[in-house]
Amino acid sequence: MVDPSPFPEKAKAEHKRRLRAMMRVLRREHVAELPDATRALLFLRPPAPIAALAPEGSVVGLYHALPVEAPTRSYAKWFMENGRTIALPRFESRDSSMQFHVWRDPFEDGDLEPGPFGLLQPAADAKAASPSLVLVPLLAFTPTGDRLGQGGGHYDRWLDDNPEALPIGLAWDCQCTDVLPVEPHDRRLEAVVTPTRYYEGST
Repeated sequence: MVDPSPFPEKAKAEHKRRLRAMMRVLRREHVAELPDATRALLFLRPPAPIAALAPEGSVVGLYHALPVEAPTRSYAKWFMENGRTIALPRFESRDSSMQFHVWRDPFEDGDLEPGPFGLLQPAADAKAASPSLVLVPLLAFTPTGDRLGQGGGHYDRWLDDNPEALPIGLAWDCQCTDVLPVEPHDRRLEAVVTPTRYYEGST
């Protein structure tokens, strides 16, 4: 849980809507300006503090990144090659809750299929998993670990149901902001990793 933000309660929803629209544009423009050679060198392996949070034999949850999102593919390969099981979100339908299932081969997408939201997810026969560390997507974050997501609330609900799991944000540097409108149920991130910084969250 986090302390309520200074934004008036009635203004939070509208502020979040406008902020999401602004951050989507900012993120898209930032990624478009990155040379391909530079992008290929980013997020190659998790920093030591993050790797330490997922000891060998543990399950790590990731997201299958969109082109504009901080990439997770190299992290997924590193975790698998170093003795961790990796998992991705799966939805049975647009109305169902988010669950994690094993991603058997992060080097290929052969065991994935399009989900109800158009994102690739583990196939129906993939084994269910319970990650102890979850790398989460985001639109914006603060240095102390507040997070602005896409607005669907899927990760918020999953984290509320799995309070022992540690959420870690991956982001571009441009997504950092001083303050965000947060609500009492929002969960602060344990840390955020960008191409140039490691932010340790404040709980």
